[in-house]
Amino acid sequence: MPVYRWRLAPDGLATRRQLRAAGLRPGGQDVVAELRRPRRGRPPLVAYLYRIDAAKPVRPMTPARRAALTRALAARRTCPQCRTDAGYVIPASLGMCVPCAFPEGRTAA
Repeated sequence: MPVYRWRLAPDGLATRRQLRAAGLRPGGQDVVAELRRPRRGRPPLVAYLYRIDAAKPVRPMTPARRAALTRALAARRTCPQCRTDAGYVIPASLGMCVPCAFPEGRTAA
């Protein structure tokens, strides 16, 4: 598999984010190349590249998919302790809303 340095990939290849910005998806195709961005003292960042000409259009959002997404996001905001909508995504570190996690008004130090 070819490996390209940052900003030196040939035309006709794109990352998943670039495909999505163009309204496309990989569509089951295999990764054709890697893009590596060097970082000092740390491992390089790696992004996989796909062929643009083999990409397929993004599937449209159907009413059923939109409803399922709405329910999933609501479940992330619902406190399992008091069963109320917290108005924010419940952090995994607490596992419940802040008032339930700290009932006496204390906050984590």
